[in-house]
Amino acid sequence: MRDVKIISKLAMRALVQKRGRSLLTMLGIIIGVMSVISIVALGEGAQGMITAAIQRAGTDVVTVIPGASDDKGPPASAYGIVVTTLTNEDADDLVDLPHVEAVNGSVNGNGDISHGSRSTSGNFSGVDADYQEVENHQIIEGRFFTEIEDQSLANVAVLGSDMKDLLFPFSDPIGEKLKIKGEVFRVIGVLEKKGSSLFENPDKMVIVPLNTAQKKLLGYNHLNQIRVNVDDEDNVDLVSEEIREVLRFNHGITNPNSDDFTVRPLSTALDVITSVTDGVKAFLALVAAVSLIVGGIGVTNIMLMTVTERTREIGLRKAIGARPTDIRNQFILESIILTVVGGLIGVAMGFIVTISVYFFAQKSGLDWHFSFPPTAALLAVGISVLIGLTFGIYPARKASRLSPMNALRYE
Repeated sequence: MRDVKIISKLAMRALVQKRGRSLLTMLGIIIGVMSVISIVALGEGAQGMITAAIQRAGTDVVTVIPGASDDKGPPASAYGIVVTTLTNEDADDLVDLPHVEAVNGSVNGNGDISHGSRSTSGNFSGVDADYQEVENHQIIEGRFFTEIEDQSLANVAVLGSDMKDLLFPFSDPIGEKLKIKGEVFRVIGVLEKKGSSLFENPDKMVIVPLNTAQKKLLGYNHLNQIRVNVDDEDNVDLVSEEIREVLRFNHGITNPNSDDFTVRPLSTALDVITSVTDGVKAFLALVAAVSLIVGGIGVTNIMLMTVTERTREIGLRKAIGARPTDIRNQFILESIILTVVGGLIGVAMGFIVTISVYFFAQKSGLDWHFSFPPTAALLAVGISVLIGLTFGIYPARKASRLSPMNALRYE
């Protein structure tokens, strides 16, 4: 026990005397641990944000997108390719399917949106009258448009909460006029704040009747997507298959391999995205971990230099009775102390990076989930100890094998 205390004091004294070198030695470990911790924590935060967005969209919702795809890849429309295979009639034919509660066919566009002197280049969406039921998006002011208004091509609009604040920051928008791509619309309602859902943010949109958007704003008759609300999550797979059968009949498709549409339950999308983000997170953490190896090599180099500088000290200690194991243990302990302290500093800096990104994301309006996995921190520190032990052995053995006579004569 006494030997351990003496060796520990000597190791700490040696490191404190060379503070600058000790800090430089720890730098590789600090950066490596910080990178691993940050990537794992930020990966989980991003994954949580995406998962929450999908869950907000509803796991009892089935999405139909134009263009074929396999089970793991996105359809052609996801790459910006215009596919016109979905029609209003397709959406209408899905309404009467068993277990289907509501259907919303939609189109999206962007253009100049203005009210008086206030204007923006924003997004608008043309939707069915069942939009609220499918998307679970409630009105907080005014009302939503009716099916009759949709069929009659009425120029009425419902504002997302952010769009309302932008165009009508100090006044009640209900009954007021705004322009979308030069077309005049009357505001009849404002939607509650919902946050981004998948790749859309309805808070920053203007919602108008589907037929009005197609005929007056976009000039086409096809749909960008159809979303189907199912009565129970357990019936999602059954409804998905029935949707495929209806659309194949409507499009004259006899071979399923020739489908010109993609049917995706959002629960499936959640599984796919979780799998992809897990893979990306693991790969990036592995890449970041390489810097720990580089840091370990740096520890070896510095410790070898230290052995050379302290040759006379080692010879003197051996001459007065220090055993080779004492010398070896001291250098191994110095190496472990350097890597452990570096690991702890790296964990602290990783935490600072993680919480800084969280606050920045929250300020930017993102529904970022703060995550700082303690297992990753413990693992990083454990790896630091292992690196200190592994990369400190060679310099320690070299120091312990020095001949006292030769060491004392060393200049």
